[in-house]
Amino acid sequence: MYTQRQRVRLASAMREACLSEPYGLSRLFKDVLAGLTVGIIAIPLSMALAIASGVPPQHGLYTAVIAGVVIAALGGSRFSVSGPTAAFVVILYPVAQQYGVAGLLVASLMCGAMLIMMGLGRLGRLIGYIPMPVTLGFTMGIGIVIATLQIKDFFGLSLSQMPEHYVDKLQALWLALPSWQGGDTLVGGVTLATLLIWPRLRLPFPGHLPAVLLGWGTAYLLAGQGIEVATIGTRFSYTLADGAIGHGIPSSLPSFALPWNLPGPDGQPLHWDWTLFRALLPAAFSMALLGAIESLLCAVVLDGMTGRKHHSNTELIGQGIGNLLAPFFGGITATAAIARSAANVRAGATSPVSAMVHGLVVLLALLALAAQLSALPLAAMSALLLMVAWNMSEAHKVWGLIRKAPRNDIAIMLICISLTVLFDMVVAITFGIVLASLLFMRDIAQMTRLVDLQLDRRHAGRVPEGWQAYKISGPLFFAAADRLFAELQGRAQGQQGVVLQWDGVSVLDAGGFNAFEACCRQLRRDGVRLLIAEVPFQPLKTLARAKFSAEPGWLEFVPSLDDAWERLAEPASAAA
Repeated sequence: MYTQRQRVRLASAMREACLSEPYGLSRLFKDVLAGLTVGIIAIPLSMALAIASGVPPQHGLYTAVIAGVVIAALGGSRFSVSGPTAAFVVILYPVAQQYGVAGLLVASLMCGAMLIMMGLGRLGRLIGYIPMPVTLGFTMGIGIVIATLQIKDFFGLSLSQMPEHYVDKLQALWLALPSWQGGDTLVGGVTLATLLIWPRLRLPFPGHLPAVLLGWGTAYLLAGQGIEVATIGTRFSYTLADGAIGHGIPSSLPSFALPWNLPGPDGQPLHWDWTLFRALLPAAFSMALLGAIESLLCAVVLDGMTGRKHHSNTELIGQGIGNLLAPFFGGITATAAIARSAANVRAGATSPVSAMVHGLVVLLALLALAAQLSALPLAAMSALLLMVAWNMSEAHKVWGLIRKAPRNDIAIMLICISLTVLFDMVVAITFGIVLASLLFMRDIAQMTRLVDLQLDRRHAGRVPEGWQAYKISGPLFFAAADRLFAELQGRAQGQQGVVLQWDGVSVLDAGGFNAFEACCRQLRRDGVRLLIAEVPFQPLKTLARAKFSAEPGWLEFVPSLDDAWERLAEPASAAA
């Protein structure tokens, strides 16, 4: 990953891949093939994710087209493929339920602006400081929530509206179980079984589209037997320019419209004011935070697969611009998708052109295959998302952490899973980072200790009567310094003086300095001399900045322990 100090250059991935390196017909051919492959994967996924987010399926296709092309052209990762992702479902669904399509698109606009500010503020590197137990915790939690939301369509349950809170969702699904439909369940089961079996066939193309087509075929056969299965066309509708009502997906280009003029929760345009802005701000921040984490994690994974390096801050700006433009054409929140991006690499992509081709493939499908896409069963879409939820949960990593990691890490991960499921992702990440930081500081503070130099054979016998000598091992920061210097004061009681070796002090912060200064004052009142040896550069810089200086005869600094022993061997008059 590039350092934060590097200048942010818009479209840096495109510049490097297509301008700084030779780009000919052979590379273009590889990118087109990769784009076709990923586009085929993205068509059913984009619709399924839009449905799971609480909006009509065409909004997912619009997102893959607009955001997919814009982010690829302007971002900082040459292999990332952006569009709607499963991680956003847990955030977007409640917003869509409460504020309608218009509210969701306005929140996406705000998310885009925040991502641009993150990139301009060079915050790309900071995402890497989120601990792995926190990341695994909220991704597993998101996977659990997504899987729960798919139960309704997978079994064809009659449920008018999904409750907001997770426990209420489970209760509503349980009460609706008697309404399950055998046809929908069979379609979902066939689709899911195909997705599970397909990797074992080792075929050169992904199984998403074949699985959905088999689900569609099953629904078609059931219809011949008089068993109706819910489809995109029976669930969703749209209004044509002449006022007529169409069913399924409109076969038209994404059209420009101000997001706040689209239908709100009551079917009317949103009244845009400060109250609405404040209400949508937490959701927009959640989208921006998750979008930044997902896009940069995806870029890091791709770096490992290809040996290339991405520009983290440019990628954030590209993601921000994509999310800023997509809502004006009906697109919902987008970010880089790890599964689609990895498929892009495996398909032979060489530049961001492949991700742009993927967007064009989705657009062509929208224009040419709208009727066929409208016939896809909702149960097949839910099975597709069940597989996505399982893959993104990374259950094998979670189990590996439970088996091998320290108990603190396990506790953090389990807490993050619970908070993501029961509350939301931002609460989980915030609490997880704070808890992980506190536990880490506690562990580091416990490592900072006083080591008695008289137990070291190299210094045994060199400490005069009435004196003690210690080595401070570890950082002197606010969480460790008070305890250490309190221990030093207790050991120095009744002594003539103390020698302190500081070569093991890597850090001295403001809290550490205050504790050290208070200790010095107390030792002086007790008549205990202090001799400090081998102070490293950072602590010395902190002492100099605080204008802390030696006082001959009481507190002195010496270059080494040998100098300290020589100073103590001098007659008392000379030392004074």
